[in-house]
Amino acid sequence: MARLTVNGTEHDLDLAPDVPLLWALRDTLGLTGTKYGCGLSQCGACTVHVDGQAVRACQTYVGDVTDTEITTIEGLSGPVADAVLKAWEDLSVSQCGYCQPGQIMEAVALLAGTPEPDDEAINAAMNGNLCRCGTYGRIRAAIHAAAEALKQTERG
Repeated sequence: MARLTVNGTEHDLDLAPDVPLLWALRDTLGLTGTKYGCGLSQCGACTVHVDGQAVRACQTYVGDVTDTEITTIEGLSGPVADAVLKAWEDLSVSQCGYCQPGQIMEAVALLAGTPEPDDEAINAAMNGNLCRCGTYGRIRAAIHAAAEALKQTERG
């Protein structure tokens, strides 16, 4: 039995501790916004937040996250998330959209910790989040736009 707190709700799940978090989220809880990509923690499609940090759900095990706060794309909220989502929409970042939940989760984690990232910081944080459509330029521009929007909001 595993007790997971996902998007603010506690769940008691009859799962072995070595079950990947990705399968608990998708198959047991029905939260399909977190995508399966490679299963090897190499593509970023399965990125979620665990205690605010971006992690790959395919290589994170249920037994390792029982006393944590897990956030999926479905539960993402707050000023940073709102700024990122608006920038994504304004700049038409998504093409096929498959990788976008993972990209967005990684971008929110980046901006939460580094409010004004330069291109080097963005590239470092987003490295390993693959986009088969190649929208990397729009992703970087959207992160800059979200950072600027957050800065403008702080100024009032």
